[in-house]
Amino acid sequence: MMRKFSTHDPRPTIHEFLREGGVTLIEMVMVIVITGIIGAAVAVFMRRPVEAYVDAARRAELTDIADTALRRITRDLRTALPNSIRVTESPAGTFYLEYLPTISGGRYRADPDSGGGGDILDFTAADGSFDVIGTMPAVAAGNLIVVYNTGSGTTDAYTGGNRTPVTSVSAPTINITSKQFPFSSPGNRFFVIQSSPVTYVCNPVEGTLRRVSGYTIQAGQPNNIAGAPLSTATQNSRLATSVGACNITYSTGGATGRTSVVALTLQIAQSGETVKLFQQTHVSNAP
Repeated sequence: MMRKFSTHDPRPTIHEFLREGGVTLIEMVMVIVITGIIGAAVAVFMRRPVEAYVDAARRAELTDIADTALRRITRDLRTALPNSIRVTESPAGTFYLEYLPTISGGRYRADPDSGGGGDILDFTAADGSFDVIGTMPAVAAGNLIVVYNTGSGTTDAYTGGNRTPVTSVSAPTINITSKQFPFSSPGNRFFVIQSSPVTYVCNPVEGTLRRVSGYTIQAGQPNNIAGAPLSTATQNSRLATSVGACNITYSTGGATGRTSVVALTLQIAQSGETVKLFQQTHVSNAP
């Protein structure tokens, strides 16, 4: 009996393999189209939550910028010499908030002690020293002593009628450049201040809030950030950017005008988002 041998190779050819398990171009195109449709549908549903998250993060950032700036101003104003706050507004809408920062304060000796001694602060003639009653405050040569500041006339620390430099300190005595202060303080108080004021400049045109210091005390409030004396300041720090608008008001109240309020409004605008914060700061003006 004769055997028949087949010459057919049982392994599939490449064409048979492609027909049985391959992917055609049409199928690939269909997969791409379906994937695009699914991606677009997912994007539609994810767009709003993502935008909401980005908007919330941006608002939080803007709020933090405004809140930090207002807190800094509030903290500084609490150290202001009574009746030394001055506020002006330029025609372009730039606000200038100036004050004299205090370092410390205390009470001067107004009467001799039980033995007839002690260095009193004389208000009838020029005096070059006085004793401190109680704890010795932080004071050093070069600081300024101010007594009974009302912010007007001869009792205005800006004009110098009631301030004088400290020459040396030897507890409990403070030595000063000889000065006759115009009026005594009802509470026998004196204040130690820095030799430089501080000005906050809120400029919506420039879009910045700046803290300027290191310039000399001026009788009139300086209100030109680009010119003297603020241009000669040793410190000109930018506290906030993207400032869209601001407003600063200073008002006094009470029967004696010893209670004052500084109202601060700061608006920060960025990428179509706007945040406006308002804050009031109580200022004690008891000299």
